[in-house]
Amino acid sequence: MKKVGLLGGTFNPPHIGHLMMANEVFHALDLDEVRFMPNALPPHKQARHDASDAERIDMVKLSIAPYPHFRTELFEVVKGGVSYSYETLAALCAREPNVKFYFIIGGDMIDTLHTWYCIEELVKLVQFVGVRRPGTAAKTDYPVIMVDVPQIDLSSTLIRERLATGGTVTFLLPEAVESFIREEGLYGTRTVFSGD
Repeated sequence: MKKVGLLGGTFNPPHIGHLMMANEVFHALDLDEVRFMPNALPPHKQARHDASDAERIDMVKLSIAPYPHFRTELFEVVKGGVSYSYETLAALCAREPNVKFYFIIGGDMIDTLHTWYCIEELVKLVQFVGVRRPGTAAKTDYPVIMVDVPQIDLSSTLIRERLATGGTVTFLLPEAVESFIREEGLYGTRTVFSGD
C-alpha cells in the first residue's frame, strides 16, 4: 500500500518551515511522497495584498519543484468553500483506496484535536502525524505518531509582515518563491527589485 503524507495549510506564502516539516516526516516514516494541500481561502477574509488561490498554488509548486518526493494536492482549492478535514480525507480515501494517508499536523492542532469535526471517524481513516511547534503542548488522547523535527518559530504571518515593511526574508523562503512574490507585487512588496 502506498504511503502518502498530507500537509495542509494556507501556504500564504509557503516557507522553509513547511518544507522542513514535510521532509523530516517523509524520511522518518519512509513515505512514498508528501502532498502539499492548500486550503481554499474565503474571498472576504483575504487582505488587499494577499495571494489568490492560483498564486498560492504557483508558490507551492515553485517551492517543491526541486524535490521529486513532494507533490501538490488541490482537492480543497478546487472544491472551494470551507473544508472539514474529515470530508476531505473521506473523499481522498474513496478516490485512492490503495493509499494510506498520513495527515501531518502541528502541535497547535494536536492540542485541539478533540474539537475537530467528526474526529472519531477521522482517526479511523488516516494516521495523524504530529510535529511539535514552539509554545504548544502537543498532547492528545487520539493516536498521533510524533516525529521530532528541528523546531523553527516561523509563520507565514511573520513573512508577510517582513515583506510589507521591506524586511529581509532571506533563508525564510525558497528563492523562487521570493522572486515570484516580488514580481507579482504580493503582500505589499514593490513590483520591481530595488537592486540593493
